[in-house]
Amino acid sequence: MLTAGKWLIGLGVALIIIGTLLWFLGSRGMRWPQLPLDFVIDFPGGRLYLPIGTSILLSLILSFLLYAIRRYLGSG
Repeated sequence: MLTAGKWLIGLGVALIIIGTLLWFLGSRGMRWPQLPLDFVIDFPGGRLYLPIGTSILLSLILSFLLYAIRRYLGSG
């Protein structure tokens, strides 16, 4: 349990750092690039953003990272 707690605290700190960095860069005018499958639908009442391409890219990156962690740091 102690190890899981340390991992969760480390993950929380990493998320805070990443969130602060993204917030800081966003306030400076930098934007996340729009990938080919990211759709923006403008209508009179607002805007709808569907980040399908970004979701696929993040899924591939996270899958690779988790595979690498499991492969090289796992017990097997």
